[in-house]
Amino acid sequence: MNNILKNRKFVMFIALVSIFPILISAYCIDSDLRDSSPSSQSVYTCVEVPRYVVFCGDTVSLKRYDRHERMDRELMAFSFMHSTSIQTIKRANRYFPVIVPILMENGIPEDFKYLMAIESACNPLARSGAGAVGLWQFMPATAKEYGLEVNSHVDERYNVVKSTYAACKYLKEAYSRFGDWISVAASYNAGQTRISKQQESQYTEETLDLYLVEETARYVYRIFAAKLLFDNPSAFGFNLRSSDLYPQIKCKTVKVSETITDLPRFAKSQGITYSILKNMNPWLRDTSLPAKSGKEYEILIPVKEEMDYNPDFTIPYSKDWVVQ
Repeated sequence: MNNILKNRKFVMFIALVSIFPILISAYCIDSDLRDSSPSSQSVYTCVEVPRYVVFCGDTVSLKRYDRHERMDRELMAFSFMHSTSIQTIKRANRYFPVIVPILMENGIPEDFKYLMAIESACNPLARSGAGAVGLWQFMPATAKEYGLEVNSHVDERYNVVKSTYAACKYLKEAYSRFGDWISVAASYNAGQTRISKQQESQYTEETLDLYLVEETARYVYRIFAAKLLFDNPSAFGFNLRSSDLYPQIKCKTVKVSETITDLPRFAKSQGITYSILKNMNPWLRDTSLPAKSGKEYEILIPVKEEMDYNPDFTIPYSKDWVVQ
């Protein structure tokens, strides 16, 4: 009899031990549900659409429902494609100081740096499926039209400085045609002729009011959203430090007017690797550089003492980009 009682107690003990984790789990789930009110949990949020945005000195109202919702879509895109948005800011710290003075020198509003940002994510090696490349995403024919050399040895669409000057030529030409910078920005995506035809057929010169294919309809709002991102990355949840940004690399310039038959050997003679030569000069597209009559190429060679990454001395292009 005692053995039977002992066995029953043992079975009950095992049963209690087995069910205990289930009871605890049920309690935790119930507790989570009790704590899931909006005031106690992390809820979905996104950047609030402003009532207006200022672009190239013009104030653009975003109060009308269609403009509000288009802007909302682009703000959400920048908010939740985290890696691309953050890396765009990191790279901009290196390239904005190069391109902004060129824009200003050519009378182009500084806000067009945001057009470059959405075109390429500030990546000078960016290449689209259609074959547009570089920071400003020139197609080969357009690049040549605006003075860039494009062939199997040299592709100046990858040259940060020269491609920016070419972009300025396009933007100035477009402004002389439209007389407003928003139309100029839209034409960079759709082409000047298409924007002009749509303005004529839809009886409005207000480009933001045009019915356009989705890519072009979104384009200018993406530029607006990029401006808001760069104005205040923390509002998008991106809390960057100065050390997170990519610094400018100090370089010396070697001018070349004669053929270089072996660029890897040339790189070695300059105290760098061929890989670094290509990284600093992505416009070099082959292992040699043939001379071209009357043309002098400028090759960037990073200063050896400045090549090591030192985040303590990385200077933010804008103080608004960093939290410390």
